[in-house]
Amino acid sequence: MRKHLMASTAAFALLLAAGPSWAGMEEAKSFLDKEIGDQSVLSRADQEKEMQWFVDAAKPFAGMEIKVVSETITTHEYESKVLAPAFTAITGIKLSHDLIQEGDVVEKIQTQMQTGQNLYDAWVNDSDLIGTHWRYKQVRNLTDWMTGEGKDVTNPGLDIDDFMGKSFTTAPDGKLYQLPDQQFANLYWFRYDWFNDAKNKADFKAKYGYELGVPVNWSAYEDIAEFFTGREQDGRKVYGHMDYGKKDPSLGWRFTDAWLSMAGNGDKGLPNGKPVDEWGIRVNDNSQPTGSCVARGGDTNGPAAVYSIQKYLDWMNAYAPPEAQGMTFSESGPVPAQGHIAQQIFWYTAFTADMVKPGLPVVNADGTPKWRMAPSPHGVYWKDGMKLGYQDTGSWTLMTSTPTDRAKAAWLYAQFVTSKTVDVKKSHVGLTFIRDSSVRHDSFTKRAPELGGLVEFYRSPARVQWTPTGTNVPDYPKLAQLWWQAIGDASSGAKTAQAAMDSLCEEQEKVMSRLERAGVQGEFGPKLNEEHDLAYWNEQAKKNGTIAPQMKIENEKEQPQTVNYDELVKSWADANAKQ
Repeated sequence: MRKHLMASTAAFALLLAAGPSWAGMEEAKSFLDKEIGDQSVLSRADQEKEMQWFVDAAKPFAGMEIKVVSETITTHEYESKVLAPAFTAITGIKLSHDLIQEGDVVEKIQTQMQTGQNLYDAWVNDSDLIGTHWRYKQVRNLTDWMTGEGKDVTNPGLDIDDFMGKSFTTAPDGKLYQLPDQQFANLYWFRYDWFNDAKNKADFKAKYGYELGVPVNWSAYEDIAEFFTGREQDGRKVYGHMDYGKKDPSLGWRFTDAWLSMAGNGDKGLPNGKPVDEWGIRVNDNSQPTGSCVARGGDTNGPAAVYSIQKYLDWMNAYAPPEAQGMTFSESGPVPAQGHIAQQIFWYTAFTADMVKPGLPVVNADGTPKWRMAPSPHGVYWKDGMKLGYQDTGSWTLMTSTPTDRAKAAWLYAQFVTSKTVDVKKSHVGLTFIRDSSVRHDSFTKRAPELGGLVEFYRSPARVQWTPTGTNVPDYPKLAQLWWQAIGDASSGAKTAQAAMDSLCEEQEKVMSRLERAGVQGEFGPKLNEEHDLAYWNEQAKKNGTIAPQMKIENEKEQPQTVNYDELVKSWADANAKQ
């Protein structure tokens, strides 16, 4: 038996040794011919030059079997089904790209952090965990990795400055901890055709005294929601708003994905407010989290946050289809495409590909959309200089528990699927832009009219106001799971908006208190403040030139304001021309 095993092992080793002879530039050229063509920012000569670098850099790892993982979205399906096999053919590295649910990615990365067991060699992990990774020191710092241990496997043409999301994956120490692989924003979605209908415009102006257009603030959004709800469009009754409310983990994303910041929670600052961020978590000058509740200088249960939850509840009850209350994120996503929703304040651009399919009620016969996406309106507490929404940035992450040779091989794949050679084509498939050069490629200029404003948004100076969760959050996996339970109590009517947010901030502080006692995050771990009332902390903010937590505004229905969509897009183009 032992002889047989040794003979089999030897044969397998010979097979592996033979593998690399099948990999190389012929395979790379075939891949470029069949898959890339002219959908690249690089010339064919430069594409081949980049592929030659991958071929050469991968030689020490040929035959190695590597496993990476990401959540299941269109972009990652393309990587798994098309780019991973191409990478194997070109480099000889046998790569498996697993696709699992987002919650499972977080759970498994927690397991690797806790046990040190190398479950995967690289992870596409949301940049929302940047504060977690920086504090626990269990992921490789890519800035040092690229110039040190991983220098021999770092593509000289990677061009970090071309990545739009690099500020999202940079910690307070100035180091890059994750490499963006895909990103998408939550924006305002509306029926462009209905908003430009002469009768709708006249009726709206007669009732509200101002022009029907893209709402700049929540007051205008509310008026538009009221106007369209119950109105007949295209022969059917329509609704002025869409959302979801089932007590489910996906309800948490609905709010951690910067809903509070849209209302005006937290402080000014991009990509995240300082010292108080959009979760309402305060940090001190040493980036130590010091509180979530108003009593400790946080803003999770402050007037802006409570206002944001109350508006969510009011709009769901008054202006959304009745079934929305019992829907999850995935169930509610396709609803606007059915043709009876006038607008949605919180809409993920990841749905774009599914919203432009021929034959849908929201698509014209020529393939152009009847809808558009635009910047999100902001709440009454919002101030210029604050972030205005959320941007999901799934990013390549290398754990310190992964052996160096395996991390190097996986890093080659991470760079391959984000390379300038392939990124334009990948962006066309998934519409989740990561490179500035890709979104400005001529092919997207041609395709832009079919995508309802996506390209214009990503080319605009406005895009910097949409950002992921920042570094104030000390342990994203532990804290994020608290949100859906608290918000679910408000959504179901079990608690008021104030009571729900009081409970949430208290639960967050319990977690931070445990982290403080345990000392597991070292010098950057939580150090909770003493408690004072709202007036005290608001006065401190004024003294320090900051904002949060704000006092309650007695009249939260501010003067409504709208803007013409076409003029807005033109202003973006003009702004870019001046840069």
